[in-house]
Amino acid sequence: MKKIAILISGSGSNLEAIAKACFEQRIDGQIKCVISNVPSAFGIQRAKSFGLNAVIVDHSLFKTRDEFDNEIDHVLSKYKIDIVVLAGFMRILGKKITKKYYGKMINLHPSLLPLYPGLDTHAKVLQNRDKNHGISIHYVSSELDAGPIIAQGCISVNKNDTKNDLEKRIHSIEHKLFPKIINDICNEKIYLEDNIVKFSMDKSMQKIYEYYEV
Repeated sequence: MKKIAILISGSGSNLEAIAKACFEQRIDGQIKCVISNVPSAFGIQRAKSFGLNAVIVDHSLFKTRDEFDNEIDHVLSKYKIDIVVLAGFMRILGKKITKKYYGKMINLHPSLLPLYPGLDTHAKVLQNRDKNHGISIHYVSSELDAGPIIAQGCISVNKNDTKNDLEKRIHSIEHKLFPKIINDICNEKIYLEDNIVKFSMDKSMQKIYEYYEV
């Protein structure tokens, strides 16, 4: 059974979805620790409600990014983590740690990458009057939101949608898709080889996952 660490900065809604999937044995893995860089993040309370180890690594207490990364690495090493899941983690990790965990670290980003890396994706979608919006789950590389894409989920953007509307609707995709991808990685049905995402499963499933909501 794979040992999982989840890194958060905010409310932890995806943490909750993943934790539920683990407790319901829909993920063949165990969450060994939840790391938050924000001491007041509500996700910490979510973690404790599931009896999970919650570790605070407050980025504001470190003089350099490297020192912060080293402490994150220390926690991951302590729990002998196999898979690192960034679920609403709002700090950019440096090259040293992303290189060490390359192929073992995944991120969920709220856009259809390569569109809109970084912040404020919902606002950008509305500003540009895009017809579609969604999420991307990808392996983490040293370049921001640019690692190999594992899966994407897409929704149609309605005429009167607000940022809150978009966020709510893509959350429904995230909470379905993210746990499934994590389980397939735990079972080595999805893996990274020569910077290419590989699918070791039934031929009908050997494609990028897509969840559509109109």
